[in-house]
Amino acid sequence: MNSRAQAWPYPRWIAHRGAGKLAPENTLAAFRVGAQHGFRMFECDAKLSADGVPFLLHDASLGRTSNAAALWAKASGSDVSAVAGEHAWSRLAQLDAGSWHSPGFAGEPLPTLANIARYCLLNGYALNIEIKPTPGTERLTGAVVAQHAARLWQGAEVPPLLSSFAPEALAAAQAAAPHLPRALLLDHLPPDWLDIALQLACVAIVCKHSLWNARTVQQARGAGFKSLSYTVNDTVEAQRLEALGTDGIITDRVDVFSSQL
Repeated sequence: MNSRAQAWPYPRWIAHRGAGKLAPENTLAAFRVGAQHGFRMFECDAKLSADGVPFLLHDASLGRTSNAAALWAKASGSDVSAVAGEHAWSRLAQLDAGSWHSPGFAGEPLPTLANIARYCLLNGYALNIEIKPTPGTERLTGAVVAQHAARLWQGAEVPPLLSSFAPEALAAAQAAAPHLPRALLLDHLPPDWLDIALQLACVAIVCKHSLWNARTVQQARGAGFKSLSYTVNDTVEAQRLEALGTDGIITDRVDVFSSQL
């Protein structure tokens, strides 16, 4: 059966990067905090280490959300590249990805996609994996993340939703694991936005929330796509999107919207 014709298996509310701002983003600790607030679906960012291990990180650089700069400069006595994709997983696994947020999360490691898959599958949680390539590795990242996701979720009742701002990454994911559902991420609506999503055989379009209105929701629905929004942290805006009939809301405010679950 064509995946676009299947029933939509995902909840409306999705916790951004695990737990929004309440925990260090894209860590297992964040997923646990999001789950404690009642969320059953999470969004995360996945990229590749230099040796091809998919792991969670939003930025291309390690500087904002880890101790890489301080740790490696101290160890080597010289500047070391902070581009995550230029380092092997064995090195990335040593980093502290929690202290930058708050002392209570000190020592929290970067998780692999396999770590997160295990947690979600054991607890029955759904996942939206945003393919977040290091610039220049769009096709490789899309293919490898999709391959790993297909293996990790093999036989699972609800597969992960793969999304990306990079059409090249989604095309590679489509070729590598065509049975996994895909979503096109957009921060603006180019004239051919629906055509791009159709060419990639996407099931959904994930837009910056302000781009959805009665016309664009109807256009997406008419073309067979579900409509999801990021990143919605205002209750009035959430009510507007619900009234429009959109299908998913990604939020940082897992504390505020827990009552909506």
